[in-house]
Amino acid sequence: MSKKVLIVDDEPNIVISLEFLMKKEGYEVTVARDGQEAVERIQADRPDLVVLDVMMPKMNGFEVCATIRKDPNFGSVRILMLTAKGREAEVKKGLSLGADDYMPKPFSTHELVDKAKCLLNAMP
Repeated sequence: MSKKVLIVDDEPNIVISLEFLMKKEGYEVTVARDGQEAVERIQADRPDLVVLDVMMPKMNGFEVCATIRKDPNFGSVRILMLTAKGREAEVKKGLSLGADDYMPKPFSTHELVDKAKCLLNAMP
């Protein structure tokens, strides 16, 4: 059974390239374009990994991360946050809210896929 990955980003170019690469790796991929849709998709689809942008409409990635981490049903969901704000304060905030890892933009898509693999392979 393939692992499920939810890509949450409002930038179409990022979504297209990540979706292609994740599917190429054999993952089942869904997409959300804003924070509110992300929470709905997580609750409905129960992905193994959420690749979560911070700066989005409706709810930002920090709010999505906090919402998901408050629900014990989603404790096993891995969260990889993406942001143009790679400053240490933002990284600490994301990790303190429950993100498993963090990547600043711009990023190498292949490096992101490698991080995703590591997070998914570390799952119990």
